[in-house]
Amino acid sequence: MSREVLIAGGGIGGLAAALSISRAGWDVRLFERAPAFAEVGAGIQLGPNVVRVLHGWGLQAELARVAAFPQRLQVRDAVTGRELGVLPLGERAVQKYGAPYATIARADLHGLLLGAVQGRANVRLKLNTGLASYADSGQVVTLKTSEGLEVEGDALIGADGLWSRVREQLLRDGPPRVTGHLAYRAMLPQTRLPERLRSQQVTAWLGPRLHVVAYPVRGGEWLNVVAIVQGRLEDDLQSWDHSANTAELQAALKRMSVPLRDLIHAVSEGASEAGATWRLWPLCDRPPMLGAQQQAQGRVALLGDAAHPMRPYLAQGAGMAIEDAAELGRVLALDGQAAIEVPLCLRRYALNRWQRCARVQAQSMRNGVIFHAEGVMRWGRDASLRLLGERLLDMPWLYGARPESR
Repeated sequence: MSREVLIAGGGIGGLAAALSISRAGWDVRLFERAPAFAEVGAGIQLGPNVVRVLHGWGLQAELARVAAFPQRLQVRDAVTGRELGVLPLGERAVQKYGAPYATIARADLHGLLLGAVQGRANVRLKLNTGLASYADSGQVVTLKTSEGLEVEGDALIGADGLWSRVREQLLRDGPPRVTGHLAYRAMLPQTRLPERLRSQQVTAWLGPRLHVVAYPVRGGEWLNVVAIVQGRLEDDLQSWDHSANTAELQAALKRMSVPLRDLIHAVSEGASEAGATWRLWPLCDRPPMLGAQQQAQGRVALLGDAAHPMRPYLAQGAGMAIEDAAELGRVLALDGQAAIEVPLCLRRYALNRWQRCARVQAQSMRNGVIFHAEGVMRWGRDASLRLLGERLLDMPWLYGARPESR
């Protein structure tokens, strides 16, 4: 007898879940509230832990066509411009972790997953349909759409992001918290930049109360830049995409090194010439998860930002959603193999995921403090990176973990 999963949300996490669960033999119905499948944003870094999952889903060739694979990660002092530490990537990551470190435009990763899902006969996609509520009877879960349609399934996966309606009903724990950090993002063709500012590596500039990260995407032909500064935006927090005042960003960086200011100025000019602009994102998150019950209850489970939204200081937000999806596929495959009930499968999923995700959430918060350090802490950070750069920047506990992919 076929089983059917309902998924709320058609972003990266929702599409990854649809792919993984359909590969496990389940039927999938995915509901996306937007009128078209699209992904806003700029770039994403994918550690070897995530790239291994995508390769396991048979997407290695597709990923290679749209991603970039930097050879090194460099950390620099934003004030002096001095190099603090380097982590070799490229072939070293492949040898150590079994997969490369990749950087990719969000839209390209979303399109890659959408193409894979659309090619599967047991997946149905429904646009322009949001979730209004759901009911878990213990035997089935019934989703009620914003149009009043009721749909029954054996399980519901909330992959509907930071402002998740599924989480709101499941946990009733209030809205996300505002971090007081703002992310300015821009992405543009590297041909729009002076040759000296083009890059095929990941560069992180660490400064007092701010940092900037730049890396290649789209096969290395484009450059993605994100500058995160401490500040608040009181406008619509449920939308990350706000137009940004470049003058405000340049003012925040006025005491930084000339090379960094040159990069930001060139990106601003190049983006304008390309018809693009800086976009502003107020960062929100939630405290690290405290237990499996925060990720699954009964026939309902949460995935990605709906379960464990995190600050971007470990570059693992999308990665944890993809790992969640891989684990969902693994445990739901057990339902057919051993007649394990769906709630038990989802409970196992949550038990296998929540501690790792909580650790990533906590480390992301800690990194934010370290990246934006001032005074004595900044001096200690820089000295440690100069002495132990590669050892501090590498993360075997993160990159070496091998979630099963389906």
